[in-house]
This record gives sequence, C-alpha cells and structure tokens, in this order.
Amino acid sequence: MFSFFKKTPAPAPVEAPALLPEGWVTKPAVVPAPTVVGPAPAIAPAAVAIPSAAPVVAPVAAPASVVQPVVVAPVRAPAAAPVPLPVVAPPPSVLEGTPRQSWLNRLRAGLRKTGSSIAQVFTGTQIDDTLYEELEEALLMADAGVRATEFLLGDLKRRVKDAKAADPQAVRGLLVDGLTELLSPLEKGLEVGRHTPTVMMVVGVNGAGKTTSIGKLTRHLAQANQRVLLAAADTFRAAAREQLGVWADRAKVEIISQEGGDPAAVSFDAVSAGRARGADVVIADTAGRLPTQLHLMEELKKIKRVITKAQEGAPHEVLLVVDGNTGQNALNQVKAFDEALGLTGLIVTKLDGTAKGGVLAAIARERPIPVYFIGVGEKLEDLETFSAREFARALLE
Repeated sequence: MFSFFKKTPAPAPVEAPALLPEGWVTKPAVVPAPTVVGPAPAIAPAAVAIPSAAPVVAPVAAPASVVQPVVVAPVRAPAAAPVPLPVVAPPPSVLEGTPRQSWLNRLRAGLRKTGSSIAQVFTGTQIDDTLYEELEEALLMADAGVRATEFLLGDLKRRVKDAKAADPQAVRGLLVDGLTELLSPLEKGLEVGRHTPTVMMVVGVNGAGKTTSIGKLTRHLAQANQRVLLAAADTFRAAAREQLGVWADRAKVEIISQEGGDPAAVSFDAVSAGRARGADVVIADTAGRLPTQLHLMEELKKIKRVITKAQEGAPHEVLLVVDGNTGQNALNQVKAFDEALGLTGLIVTKLDGTAKGGVLAAIARERPIPVYFIGVGEKLEDLETFSAREFARALLE
C-alpha cells in the first residue's frame, strides 16, 4: 500500500518507525529476532567438562559425497540500534480491488469534466497545428494556467518528435508522461515523529473544507495510534468549535477550546498541553481568511509567532486547504498564504465533479508546494495521499 504518512524517527536513541498494513506509520518498533522454522536445533551447553580418563576421539571426516547437515543456532536480537524497516511500494496490479483502487475510481469520476474536454482533442486522425491549438484551449479552460500550458505544449512537441508518434492516442500517452513529470515535485509525504509533538497549523478560506479535512486527518492519525490534540483556534466562525468538537469525539482525541477566546492564546495553550500530556501531534484549526483581508492575515502571523513561543521550531507544518473548484483563485490563495506564513504543504479538496482539475499543473509550475492530500468527497476514506502519476492518468486517460 501507499503510505498515508511517513514517520521520521528522532535522532538516536529513538528507534526506527514501522509500517502498518495500510501504510500508516506509528510508534517506533524494534526489528524482532528472526524465527527459525522447523525442528529446534540442539543447543550445546555453555561448557562441557571432559573427564581426563576418557579418551578423546577425533571426528571422522565425512566423504566428499556426503552432505553435512547444517545446524542453525538461535539468533539473538542485536544490542545495536534498530534497523529501519524497508518501505516497499507494491506494483500497480496489487492495488486492484483495494480501497486505494476504489478511491482512484472516484477520482477519475470527479475529474471527468476536466478530462472529457481534453480527451476530445485526441479523437482526430492527424497530429497537426489544429490538435495543439485545441489542446491549448482545453488546458486553459481546465485552469492549468498560461505558464503551465505553454510548458506542457512545448514538452509534448519534443516528446512527439523524439518518439516519432503518428497516432493522436499515442500523443495523449506522452501528455500523461509530461504532466506526471511536471507534477512530481508536488509529491511528498507528511512527516510525523521528527518532533514531539509535531505541531501543525492549518489555514484556508471559509468554505474550502478546512475543518472537515482536519477531522479526517485526525481520525486517520488516531487510527494509526497517534495521540492527537486539537486546538479550536477558529473563534471567528460560530460553529467551528462545535464542528471540530464532533470530529474530536469521533476520533476520541482531546481538544482545547475556549468560547470567544483569543485564537493565539488557544493555540499556545494547546501546544503547551500537548507537550505536557505527551501528545504525538497537535493540530491548530485557525479561522478562515481571505488573503485580501490584511488585518486578519496579520492575526494568522500572530498565531504562528505564539506557537513558536510555546515550542521552539513550531509550527513544523503550515498546511493550506484549498478548494479545487476555484481554479486560478486557488493558485492566488497559495501565493498569498505562502508569502505571509511560509507554507509547507497543501490539502486540495472537492476534486469530485470539477472542471478545473488542471489547477495543480499551475501550482506545480508557479508555486511548487507539496500536495500532501487530495479529497474527492465528504467521507473519511475520501482523503488520500497525492500521486503525480495517478492524478495525471485520472485526468487524461
């Protein structure tokens, strides 16, 4: 399975992480001693006294044709530092019939409005200027943006020439390769465990699905045996505290909230409580802000400064939740919040039923901030990790 989170171990003596069956990473684990399968071998005593009167018989060498039995002694666990468990990505065929494959089907269905307009370009029989002009228009309509569209067209023409492609369907396959390469810098896993606790500050405009995404993320973390503490720092919206409280109840995690309290003070209290209670992750839900509301953006900067006072180096993650339906406006939000707060990652929501899925290409070309998760619905399982190849194929194939 693809890993939902990547857990980075702290410097020695903290032990290396282990992967759960679904790719989740949780508490560090020590590699167990190998188990010998089969009959237990005879173990000689630590020391055997040979009476002096007894003759010592030298062993008789076996003939070359006789294979000597090999006795495997029990292996003791090494005293050295534990070895990190390998992370092995399964081949695509393994994903068939899995929850991941079901999610990919929903992603394809969600991006069908974008993909169908692009797919119509390749229904002809010739590769000519008309095809490239129609493709340019389709990419712009999908909100890929001017810079990303120009890049993809130039890259595609080079690939067509090198491959000597003569079939429009083959050109579409080359476009998938080009889009995958463009989106690859956005592909990165969210790390938890490098810091104790790992502090996340989540921002975004109202209506982008910020609190819901936090709830889903919390539920997944809790299921991976991570101790999560939530900070209801969105005191600007009346129902935000209650909404986050519902998710806290579902995931059975603690929440720090204060009706009408100062958002920065709530965040400070939550980080301090997380350190005192041994939490693995602290997530601060901040109020929705439009990037044009400068005085409110200053409040977000204040929250970040106060979190740093509560724990040096925090927040370790500043995540922006953006609505995939907003197209180029999503790119503008990414730029504005990144300049104000220094974003470390994105959560792109509501990609189900959008005709503007190309906005990720624009983000990759103009502000390549990692996309940790993408969402295609309201259910818990509708939030998944981002894969450049999967997204390109869902959009174009």
